[in-house]
Amino acid sequence: MNTLFTPTSYGSIHVKNRLVMAPMSRNRATEYGVPTQMMATYYGQRASTGLIVSEGIQPDVLGQGFINSPGLHSKEQVAGWRMVTDAVKKGGGKIVAQLMHCGRIGHPSLYPSAHQSIAPSALKAAGQTYTPAGMADFPMPKAMTKTDIDLAIKGFAKAAKNAIEAGFDGVEIHAGNGFLLHQFMSSNANQRTDEYGGGMENRLRFTREVIAAVIAEIGADKTGVRISPANPYNDIQEDDTLEIYTALVEKLPILAYVHIMEANVRDVTESLTKRLKSPLILNPHCRAEDGSVSGAIASDVLEKALCEGVAFGALFIANPDLVERIRDNGPLNQMDPSTLYGGDHKGYTDYPTLGEGEVAA
Repeated sequence: MNTLFTPTSYGSIHVKNRLVMAPMSRNRATEYGVPTQMMATYYGQRASTGLIVSEGIQPDVLGQGFINSPGLHSKEQVAGWRMVTDAVKKGGGKIVAQLMHCGRIGHPSLYPSAHQSIAPSALKAAGQTYTPAGMADFPMPKAMTKTDIDLAIKGFAKAAKNAIEAGFDGVEIHAGNGFLLHQFMSSNANQRTDEYGGGMENRLRFTREVIAAVIAEIGADKTGVRISPANPYNDIQEDDTLEIYTALVEKLPILAYVHIMEANVRDVTESLTKRLKSPLILNPHCRAEDGSVSGAIASDVLEKALCEGVAFGALFIANPDLVERIRDNGPLNQMDPSTLYGGDHKGYTDYPTLGEGEVAA
């Protein structure tokens, strides 16, 4: 039997297969970050996967970086997410909330609060974002004070508590892809000279404190963390990739899981795997030319015992029944990239399942 379709566990989260739906921003929440019935339909359609990791959710107001991204810091948002988790559970699935603070990535024109972004240091990220007025450079963020840091940590802990109240099976702390925790760990975004900057241990301090605060709130068995070693996304530079991630994982408590978004550095993944005490979910990208994660790639890394679960991203967008399509070697729908971010049901909840209509191989 293909290991991909066997059950496993991530801490106290027991799943029916090894497929994981990776977190993917789709920007369909309301202006105020409240999940909608359409989002409940979208996630519910994909409940046959072993574990769903939600799109990035801002833990507090200052964590927002994108238009129509969902939050977990108001009663209305908790109620909206309850519709989503109910839909997933009705389909027999499990879902965790990815808590993602964007830090210096964003623009005031993209959210109701129109706030100035916060970051480890007052350093703009190179790059641009799409705003109502067109493309605009990332603005200058405010360097976080110790009070700002403490408030951000409390925001993660409160959002984790809200996630459990909303019916999630756990949370995933996003410490990769150039967002706030990754910014603190990096050597270019963090130019602090206090206990949160400079040496490697200081740059890891914020991430460790966030993880500890979330564990204190909901338990380590419901807490995962996502990292993306060597990923330069959102203007991140790492001068000590293997060293800093080795130091991070070696001191982690036993978590529900660690999730690695692999950025073409299989040697780093293999090295970290030997040091991990927690189950590993891998979003495998051994080589850039391999493209999207496929059933064959997933089966290969599982056969090599590299991980417990495999995260699929792009294929889940157009194939709500991806589990069944891989299992039955069925054809795949093609994704419409013009409908990825924002909009209505088109390119979101209207992709057919096997037998429901035309598919494109």
